[in-house]
Amino acid sequence: MFKRKPNRDIQIDTLIGAKTRIHGDVEFAGGLHLDGHINGDVKGVSDGHAILSVSETGCIEGSVFAASVLVNGTVNGDIDATDRVELGGKARVLGSVHYSVIETAVGAQIYGKLNHRAPGGQIAAAGGPANAPLNAAGGEGETPVGRPGTPEAESKS
Repeated sequence: MFKRKPNRDIQIDTLIGAKTRIHGDVEFAGGLHLDGHINGDVKGVSDGHAILSVSETGCIEGSVFAASVLVNGTVNGDIDATDRVELGGKARVLGSVHYSVIETAVGAQIYGKLNHRAPGGQIAAAGGPANAPLNAAGGEGETPVGRPGTPEAESKS
């Protein structure tokens, strides 16, 4: 019934191993795969082709800026992807996510705001407090019982 999409060949130019810890900002071009830990911001060059891949063991404590971001580990900071964000089943993001296209697997956790990027690259305005955890229905905070003026909401007043 459901078909898995074929695994795209992602060219990795730089690999940061599982036992490597970097303290400071990282700027890269091409593809960067992270199995280790970065304590600082990670930024892909602005040519529109920078791809960051964070494995289950990978962790970034800082903001991420790249064209495409694939996460199956932890990002403790905002993600700003000009193209797409893919969150695997073990992904955990503690910050806001700015994206044009997003794909999330069952089990991915986002503790922040989702901000869709319009086709021109502008961030669409969204309401709600920053870094509010998303509930199971995909909204921020508690799910409202009814809209004001509806019988459900008035019976709860």
